[in-house]
Amino acid sequence: MTNTNGRRTDTRRLTGQFGEEQGVQLLLEAGYTILHRNWRCRSGEIDIVAANEGVLVFVEVRTRTSGGRFGMAVESVDWRKQRQVRSIAEIYLRTYGYGDMSIRFDVMAFMIDRLTNDIIESKHISGAF
Repeated sequence: MTNTNGRRTDTRRLTGQFGEEQGVQLLLEAGYTILHRNWRCRSGEIDIVAANEGVLVFVEVRTRTSGGRFGMAVESVDWRKQRQVRSIAEIYLRTYGYGDMSIRFDVMAFMIDRLTNDIIESKHISGAF
């Protein structure tokens, strides 16, 4: 949803930021090193770039609130989004000289209770695409 200026509404933006923060915390607890958050280029943005056991991990984070009409968060990472993330990852690899490093694409999905803001479901799909 956008306002008249074409920007995401505050609620949607804050929901996304909350999910990304939860994703970072879970990755840190699992021993990952966070290299970048919200890395941007002309083609778009990657939510989290992390490293774990010699693998560079590009993480797409999706967050939904309960009672929403758009389905589960993980379902929103369709083939178009996957293609976009792969394209941005190629730019990232060239930019930072990681061309010979093993890479992986993960999805982290969070469902948040609309009333309490508690996480009611979370998934980390390693090697999602």
